[in-house]
Amino acid sequence: MIEQKKILMFVLAFLCQQLFSQTNRNNLLEEKIHKIISSKKAIIGVSIIGTENDLVSINADQFYPMLSTVKFPVALTILDKMEKGKLSMQHDIFIKKEELLEDTWSPFKKENPNGNISITLEEAMKWMVSYSDNNLTDILLRLIGGTETVETFIDSEDFIIENNEEDMHKNWDSQFINKIKPNYATLLLKEFSEGKILNKTNTKWLYQAMLNNTTGLKRLKGKLPANTKVAHRTGTSFTNNGGMTGAINDFGIIELPNKKKIYIAVFVQDTFESFENSEEIIADIAKVTYDYYLNKN
Repeated sequence: MIEQKKILMFVLAFLCQQLFSQTNRNNLLEEKIHKIISSKKAIIGVSIIGTENDLVSINADQFYPMLSTVKFPVALTILDKMEKGKLSMQHDIFIKKEELLEDTWSPFKKENPNGNISITLEEAMKWMVSYSDNNLTDILLRLIGGTETVETFIDSEDFIIENNEEDMHKNWDSQFINKIKPNYATLLLKEFSEGKILNKTNTKWLYQAMLNNTTGLKRLKGKLPANTKVAHRTGTSFTNNGGMTGAINDFGIIELPNKKKIYIAVFVQDTFESFENSEEIIADIAKVTYDYYLNKN
């Protein structure tokens, strides 16, 4: 019995030491991130789930406006409907000219200004996820029954979606209705990556579409080695007359050379920094995070 107690005490001491060591290491990363954000004129939330399921959380358990990062949960919802047999990748969607609104980010409209053409659901999803097309996002939301369908599927008190893209462009405040907590964003990314939300085929499809994201290349990817795989989704608001940009966001999955993954969300809200400097905040945080876990492993 005494010997067993000695063994138990040794194990507990070892685990405590490991936990203390882990906490100290994570504190080092937190300190580096605090140095990046401490002097910035912005509200910044950072959540990171590291390679050992360790969590770095800075202002990350409060709501931040999502903007176009909302297209990730929209995509999850659509793919879930496919798995339930309600839709398919080859489902035909007719894009009416009147659905292609002006004054919104729409690479599809630039390529097809007259609309009135049919594309597959898979093509529409690529326009939404990889090119962040706002018009195609709303067409897809109408296809699945609106934002309520996404809210029901995600089913979390840490996530709110009420406005589609057209609604978000109505006035300044309407941009900020859709919200998420950074800690929930990284958890959602992790569960997705581990195949806990979609089947293997659809997980792979969406992951590849996010790797092919053409927006926000100066954010999470901005200062990482050129060959680094980053599956991410960005979001950007308007800038008001006072020089404040409501939100500049990026969240995603960063792959290390050893294939281990980092789940990271950086939300920059109400920033008076220049647009370039705000993007650089995200890039700097991603770089110190990448270097930290690269050296750790």
